Amino acid sequence: MAAVSMRQALTAGLPQLSRDLSEAQLDTLCQFGEALLAKNQVMNLTAITEPQQVAQLHFLDCIALLGAANFYGKSVIDVGCGAGFPGVPLKVAEPSIQLTLLDSLKKRMDWLGQVLPQLEIEAQCVSARAEEYALEHREQYDIAVSRAVARLTMLAELCLPLGRVGGQFIAMKSADSDDEISQAAHAISLLGGKVTRIWDYAVPGTDAVHRAVVISKVKATPKPYPRRFAKIKQQPL
Repeated sequence: MAAVSMRQALTAGLPQLSRDLSEAQLDTLCQFGEALLAKNQVMNLTAITEPQQVAQLHFLDCIALLGAANFYGKSVIDVGCGAGFPGVPLKVAEPSIQLTLLDSLKKRMDWLGQVLPQLEIEAQCVSARAEEYALEHREQYDIAVSRAVARLTMLAELCLPLGRVGGQFIAMKSADSDDEISQAAHAISLLGGKVTRIWDYAVPGTDAVHRAVVISKVKATPKPYPRRFAKIKQQPL
């Protein structure tokens, strides 16, 4: 029944995002949703446990990002991916993406590393802190995305160093994040970024309006950044 509810919500909502997924893609998303809810019984992966809401507030919300930028053929890193959001739905909906999932919690990444191959979802699953991963993978990605709950000033320092010049960092935020964006302006500029689009969108089937903050990487991030996480937290830019 869970898969049926998820499929119905996806089928109803995708046209509002101007997306048309194949039957196989819908199957994959629903199977991932079922695996997520099953694992959630023993591991804290999501507070959203109603199948229809999983489809709406996880899958459709994440797929909506495809309307914020051109993801086709891009190398994408999902920073602080948690249970795989937004990266996994993006990869299923746009298979040309070369996806890296990054999170510091090893148990989550071990689960993703096990379940994704079973669903034939290709992704590199990395258990590491973003500021440490950036030491060896600096400016290697076309697009960095994050649905993490950290404020944009901190997220910018964790994500912008990973993006190549000419690439983008896309932060998923609430529609009332104007003050947060303004407060992050100095950090974004210092780190080599520039806000080039603020895109609000309705999540199909819900009353929620979410926001994608698109930050273009216009110059290289200075070498001292990112700093150690304790420093980022104690002294935001």
